[in-house]
Amino acid sequence: MAAKDQASASPIKLGGPMAWYGLFLVVMTTAMSMVDRQILAILAPRIKADLNIGDAEMGVLYGAVFGLFYSVFSLPLGRLADGWVRTRLLSISIFGWSLMTALAGFANGFGMLALSRLGVGVGEASSQPAGMSLLSDLFPKKQRGMVSAAMAIAVALGLGGAIGLGAVIADVWESAFAEGNAPLGLKGWQAAFLIAASPGILLSFLLLKLPEPLRGASDGVLTKPDPAPFRASLDTLLGILPGFVWFEFVRRKAPANIWIINIGAAIAITALSIFLTHWTNSLRPVNPTALRLGGLELTGNALQWSITGVGAYIVICWMQSLALRDRPAFAVIIKQPSVAMLIAVAALQSVINYGIMSWSAVYAIQNFEGSQTTIAVQFSILITLLGIVGPLIAGPLSDYMNQRFKGGRMYLALFALGVSPFLAFAVYKAPTLGGFFTWFVFYSLVLTMWLPPIYASLLDLVLPRMRGAVMSYYILMMTITGMGMGPYAVGMISDVNEGNLGDAILSVYWVAPAIVALLATLVWRIPKDEPQLLERARAAGEAD
Repeated sequence: MAAKDQASASPIKLGGPMAWYGLFLVVMTTAMSMVDRQILAILAPRIKADLNIGDAEMGVLYGAVFGLFYSVFSLPLGRLADGWVRTRLLSISIFGWSLMTALAGFANGFGMLALSRLGVGVGEASSQPAGMSLLSDLFPKKQRGMVSAAMAIAVALGLGGAIGLGAVIADVWESAFAEGNAPLGLKGWQAAFLIAASPGILLSFLLLKLPEPLRGASDGVLTKPDPAPFRASLDTLLGILPGFVWFEFVRRKAPANIWIINIGAAIAITALSIFLTHWTNSLRPVNPTALRLGGLELTGNALQWSITGVGAYIVICWMQSLALRDRPAFAVIIKQPSVAMLIAVAALQSVINYGIMSWSAVYAIQNFEGSQTTIAVQFSILITLLGIVGPLIAGPLSDYMNQRFKGGRMYLALFALGVSPFLAFAVYKAPTLGGFFTWFVFYSLVLTMWLPPIYASLLDLVLPRMRGAVMSYYILMMTITGMGMGPYAVGMISDVNEGNLGDAILSVYWVAPAIVALLATLVWRIPKDEPQLLERARAAGEAD
């Protein structure tokens, strides 16, 4: 059945009308994923007040709870995107995560909110792997910077939409039902979740009707149909889950060093998670229970480090399983220096991005005069417009620079991530709301230029059949490191420094020097690795 599905793929004209329609649908899907993911951030003050949740616990909800399941399921769903019908996978996914977003509208405590975020994470896990893989076969290779810019714009639309939509809906709802006569007794933030979930149903239907393009058409490397993509996806999932991965090792006769590294890592990560839990618990005088599992009570810190520890162990399991199942993919994705450094840049930068974006609107509301809704709407407009302008400049510019200079895309990324830290300090030290927004314009315009060159370079450095996998790897590292650490770190630092959210936000920039060093190295490393892609894969056993 799977091979038949793939055989029915359509030879869509590269860059033609159907390709642009597909780009529109994928962009809107990505934007909706960001709305459903980020709306929690702008609703945080209302949720905290109603459910008595601290900043650190909100950071856990926003980051680690969502991030673990999002990143873990991106691996098997990314593998499914490499073998099954990507349009169908995207359709099913957006329908599922929209339902889970709606579930948050009925939450009356931390547990149901956590369940909703878990479900949204699982549903959204296929969005980028399947979406980027699909777009790579709809447009010529030389336009990948433009395609990546469109995806970056989608992120901006989603971020801005989440902040503006969430605040406006909650405010209007609370005004309309100020006397407490709201339908089903819903609060404003609950109504915002329900309404934000609704557009995904229409998108699900439109994606289901979108033709599937030929895989590898833009590279001239047509890929044979995968006879069993679901089996391969299940094998990927079982190969990363704690405990199940050992059955995978037995089945594939893993050598002793694989077992030693795996078990040693499990012990070390467990010990470190326990230490970090006790240490962060000691930083606050009160650590409320975030989740009860039977007789076990977990603080927000314990939940944070438990989830992060599981995520780190899953990364190791996935890498080891990939080495046993698909040596060419392991050689290209894990062992290739340029891919490793690009992933490291994305992971570290995401600590900054998620830490800043999850708390910036809250910072502006807390530190400057004005209503929550007014500030949120102004902030959402800025994020949306700048998030569109920056990638629109960066996408074509990165394509142009890559054709003119070796490693050209990395020069643009180096500029964006080298200059933006200095602008960030001007933003979060501004004494007035006007100054904050003025500096934020320059800061956001420069910062948003980093993503198109990173996306395009990752796609250039792997074979067509590996694009879903490399995007899943990107998501895994970005989410566990960035989403898992950024919001929590800012929330925790804010809790322990008497609510100084500005300094807490800026504290995540300690990773900036490492990012700049990696990008400087990539300027000369990518031109060395890209021409050797096929040779590297074939040396590891890739069939012609």
